[in-house]
Amino acid sequence: MSILAYNGGAVIAMKGKNCVAIAADRRFGIQAQTIMCDFQKIYKMEPHLYISLPGLATDTQTVMERLRFRLNLYELKENRKIHPETFTAMVSNLLYERRFGPYFVEPIIAGLDPVTFEPFICNMDLIGSRNIAEDFVVGGTCTEQLYGMCESLYEPDLEPDELFETVSQALVNAFDRDAISGWGAVVYIIMSGKSFTITIVIKSKKWKNKAYKIFQLNP
Repeated sequence: MSILAYNGGAVIAMKGKNCVAIAADRRFGIQAQTIMCDFQKIYKMEPHLYISLPGLATDTQTVMERLRFRLNLYELKENRKIHPETFTAMVSNLLYERRFGPYFVEPIIAGLDPVTFEPFICNMDLIGSRNIAEDFVVGGTCTEQLYGMCESLYEPDLEPDELFETVSQALVNAFDRDAISGWGAVVYIIMSGKSFTITIVIKSKKWKNKAYKIFQLNP
């Protein structure tokens, strides 16, 4: 088993019409052993900028703290909010610095430009090679299933409610076919005026999966 799959996980980011979504499962485990079912995998960097760091959980937390430090320095120096493209370069630089002893994370970034509100999504490998996509990006331990579901369900210029339905269906149906990810999901829908957090709780009852959605409006 790859060290990137040691703790499991599944993450997806997708573009819509003037909006963007990022979603991740909630399981934290050690190989096949599940430890907890409410592990945070998506982090809010700015009101319109989110990052997920699928991979080794300890490296996820280390990279997250280093990124917060660099982001705070950037805002103090520049006195303005960071753009998603600039933040992507910051993440890539951090990972490439450690290319000979890398952090075992594969970041996925989703956000809106703070000026034009243009949707932006990107993923990269563990040494910071960037892939800026026009439709969707995926990461984690069930990428084959995620790619298959996204290619089947994705349509350009989805409205926020349609984007949520597409992302949640793709993620839930993909991690249902993976033993080391799942146990619910969190979906963030980012728009120009506001953002929504939707928690999907998966419960098994009489051998049938039941999905319950909890909505939360972010300020």
